[in-house]
Amino acid sequence: MTPPPESERRTFAARLTGARPGEAGLVLLSALYFFFILSAYYVIRPIREEMAVAGGVENIPWLFTGTLTAMLLVHPIFAAVVSRWTRRRFVTLTYRFFMLNLLVYFVLLRVVTDGDASVWIGRTFFVWISVFNLFVVSVFWSFMTDIFRERQSRRLFGLIGVGGTVGGIVGSAITAFLVGFLSPATLLLFSVLLLEGAVVCLKALDSRCATRAAAVEGSGGGGEAGDVIGGTALEGIRRVLASPYLLGIGAFMLLFTIGSTFLYNIQADIVSRTFATGAERTSVFARIDLSVNILTLFTQLFLTGRILKWLGVRLALGILPVLSVLGFLALGAAPVFAVFVVFQVLRRAGNFALAVPTREVLYTVLPRRDKYKAKNFNDLFVYRAGDQIGVWSFAGLRALGMGSSALALTMVPLAGLWLLIALWLGRKQAALARRPDAAQAEVAAAG
Repeated sequence: MTPPPESERRTFAARLTGARPGEAGLVLLSALYFFFILSAYYVIRPIREEMAVAGGVENIPWLFTGTLTAMLLVHPIFAAVVSRWTRRRFVTLTYRFFMLNLLVYFVLLRVVTDGDASVWIGRTFFVWISVFNLFVVSVFWSFMTDIFRERQSRRLFGLIGVGGTVGGIVGSAITAFLVGFLSPATLLLFSVLLLEGAVVCLKALDSRCATRAAAVEGSGGGGEAGDVIGGTALEGIRRVLASPYLLGIGAFMLLFTIGSTFLYNIQADIVSRTFATGAERTSVFARIDLSVNILTLFTQLFLTGRILKWLGVRLALGILPVLSVLGFLALGAAPVFAVFVVFQVLRRAGNFALAVPTREVLYTVLPRRDKYKAKNFNDLFVYRAGDQIGVWSFAGLRALGMGSSALALTMVPLAGLWLLIALWLGRKQAALARRPDAAQAEVAAAG
């Protein structure tokens, strides 16, 4: 039997993934870029968790407070860099800065052996990694919203996310298999090499966008790659506070993180009541992570682009809030392990595979300075502010005697508000996408 011609095979692949033949190079490089970013993080994530425990579990809320403070201090520095240098230069500088930090911690972890000093190094490492994680991912998605146009992003962001999902699995496997043979300090060097791989992908993407003005529908960054964005160091904060649309995106993220923090703490209660030994609990968490990764990969490969195409940004953005309303109601009615597992797996997979790429589409209709400055503020400070509100409010309600059932039910009205904000954002995004002049009016009003 004669095999189908290459054009037909590509058409079949396009039906499955949503990618078009002319976009293959950009999508592959972007997915590889995301692979390097998340694998670099997941190599060192277990090291951070162990250092947090070594520093005292009771101090973890204060570590999150330190992280929030660090986010607020770091954002204006990044915004100032964005204002003065080209995209290629400031993104490269960002990753090289974090690579230098990793080398400093490599030296400190090998040289400092004193107990108290080691604990404090571990605490600073926890805060630094918490900043690093959100920062490198935020910069990645800023770059994606800059080089892909709005229509492309709806089809391709889920597919690009596959690279990050695989990267998380590979990074975790590196540490899981090598931690018995190599010291934690040595494992940091793997992250340095992986981040350098991200820089190589970044430069390749930037060069391609600079030389090719379009890929099928066109690349948004071709003519702007060498432009300096300009503005001020505090412009991102000012833009968020002045723009209802950007405030809405910030509120969307804030409510998501509050709900996630509550669910994380409810998880600790349910799992501790259900399983007696540490080995059993570790096995349960591993199985949950595996289920999340499998479901995320399947959805990113075959469903995310289609869902965004069929439902649009508005309804796609509302899926996770609806799931959260139903999940918290179910958990409130029956705070048992089976209900928790189903809810947790669906919520986490839904976030990675659908909510994140859809949320990033919201920025594609905005000017470049918002893609890097305002987005960075929302992704870093607002995200960690949600952690803070969640962790301390959960502790307060728990101190008042509320159990897991009541705590889950307190999240239902917040998830309902989250849904209303999601629907409003989707409608606003559609209006800005249809009318570029409306996006410019949004800029002028906030400026």
